[in-house]
Amino acid sequence: MKRKREMEMGASEMKCAIEELSSMVLIKGKAGSDYDTTLHIPTKPFLSICNCLIQVLDKIGPTMFVLRQDVHQNIQRLEKLYDSDPSLYSNMVEILKKERNEGSAKKGPSCSKALVWLTRSLDFTSALLKLLVEDPERNMEKAVEESYNITLKPWHGWISSAAYGIAVKLVPDSTSLMRILMSKQENNSNDNLNKEIRTVVSLLVPVLQEIHNVLETYGLNKLKAT
Repeated sequence: MKRKREMEMGASEMKCAIEELSSMVLIKGKAGSDYDTTLHIPTKPFLSICNCLIQVLDKIGPTMFVLRQDVHQNIQRLEKLYDSDPSLYSNMVEILKKERNEGSAKKGPSCSKALVWLTRSLDFTSALLKLLVEDPERNMEKAVEESYNITLKPWHGWISSAAYGIAVKLVPDSTSLMRILMSKQENNSNDNLNKEIRTVVSLLVPVLQEIHNVLETYGLNKLKAT
């Protein structure tokens, strides 16, 4: 699966994320119902959102290489299964159901694990963007560290935590990052970018919460890095 229109050939990552999130309609199950038959998480739009995340990480720079590689590998894993039967695996829940029935969800490099870590990576991104838009002058290193501590660190082993500890010391300052995130092909401004970021966060948070609910139903929400 190719990145959607290669990020619209210069359109901002925020605009692309808004587009994908706006089209990502979750069909939710009713209280007490079976998630297997009532919830639909569209696979392709979700992976497109994750590809938007890669573009953001690329702009932060090589300091986010560890997280970028993790995201990229997990996207590839899910894309491979999706491409094997797009009709069946258009719903992420079908992927979780398949691996649960096979007993492979928590073993090795499963697609279920890929979904868990992609969701957590988006949690990190959402938390970071929220902090930056609330206070554009916030110290970037502290913002990344705070976001990491509440989203990824609880699930990382000491090796991953150490790698992030080093990376966070090398991130650009918040003003530089906001400038980098602006679309070069448009007459953008800080106000426009802040509005886009707020929109992304407002759309992304409820989607992630619903996915976390599903992961909990499948007993995957407590998985830690091995």
